[in-house]
Amino acid sequence: MIRKLWILLSVTLATAVAAAAPVSGIAPDFGLQARDGTQVSLTDLKGQVVMINFWATWCGPCRQEMPHLEALYQRYSPLGFTLLGVNVEDDPKGAEAWLAQTPVSFPVLFDSDNRVTKIYDVVAMPSTVLVDRSGNVRYLHHGYKPGYENEYQNQIRELIRE
Repeated sequence: MIRKLWILLSVTLATAVAAAAPVSGIAPDFGLQARDGTQVSLTDLKGQVVMINFWATWCGPCRQEMPHLEALYQRYSPLGFTLLGVNVEDDPKGAEAWLAQTPVSFPVLFDSDNRVTKIYDVVAMPSTVLVDRSGNVRYLHHGYKPGYENEYQNQIRELIRE
């Protein structure tokens, strides 16, 4: 019994640590169509701190974190921060309907064929990638729990100051 509890605790701690792992390397470039019909590419955003948030409407934690992401975008976009919400669903109609109820001002992109999702090796929903001004991946978050937005904020501030 104690061994089972120890294994469960170890897995839980490993998951918690993996939820916000610092990483490095150049962020793979991509281009996707935004809600407004424009094409958005990561290369065009070089010089800004970029948060890429992979999400879906069927994902409860994704819906829960969306207002927090909007608040971060509103607060830090004047300082050289942008947020790209990448919807991973096959049909963007569901995302459009949901966003009509929960509007956001940051760009929402559609990855209907999961091309970018595969490039970024997204294994959990939501997944959030923070890219520095030079185009390097600096932080990777898998999943969302209340309070993660505080960690996002600290990391955004750090990258903006660099």
